Amino acid sequence: MEHVLDNPAWNAMISGNRSLSFGDEQVKYFDKEVSPFAAFRENTRENFLLLHDLMPQNRPVLFVAPTEIEIPPVWRIRRVIHGVQMVCEQAGIMDGSRNEFVPLTGEHVPQMLELTRLTNPGPFNSKTVEFGHYRGIFDGDMLVAMAGQRLHTFNYAEVSAVCTRPGYTGKGYARQLIADQISRIGEGGEIPYLHSRADNTRAISVYENLGFEVRREVWFYLMAREEN
Repeated sequence: MEHVLDNPAWNAMISGNRSLSFGDEQVKYFDKEVSPFAAFRENTRENFLLLHDLMPQNRPVLFVAPTEIEIPPVWRIRRVIHGVQMVCEQAGIMDGSRNEFVPLTGEHVPQMLELTRLTNPGPFNSKTVEFGHYRGIFDGDMLVAMAGQRLHTFNYAEVSAVCTRPGYTGKGYARQLIADQISRIGEGGEIPYLHSRADNTRAISVYENLGFEVRREVWFYLMAREEN
């Protein structure tokens, strides 16, 4: 039986992120300013073709699959990322240090966009903050670190956009922000999960120390409609 996290984007779009999704009973996607994710009830050639008909030309689409797949040539593959999916069933040992966390809202979007441009934690656009639960650390008026949540897949909540401004790394900010997300997700009766590049061993080690365990490999396909 398929686990809900085997198709995390689709299952988020029919549960916790339903209000942000568009599409029908076979194909769903987010507004491009929220997230490039698109997903299918079933990963079939026919659904890739249906999505192709729905998307504007050159709009980037991010698709996540539990195995390597063949994508119809009507799509131009820009990048393939081999990743791992990690789940935190039981939190690890948290240290006592903690900076002040500021809830991030629409007014902080310009700084959030700047920070993600500097650090490239993954897709982040002008309305990504609508996924909710973003919190940040400031040095004066400058946002120097943040983390939030993205795909809310039934009773699983994805920790996302974990990033620290260059010059502020090594202070434990990312670890503190992730620990905060783990705590908040757990208090809401949900289970934290996240995705990482498979070759990012340093980050994976931090996640494991916080209680995450690798559940499975995943593949991310960044693609766009092929021009006619």
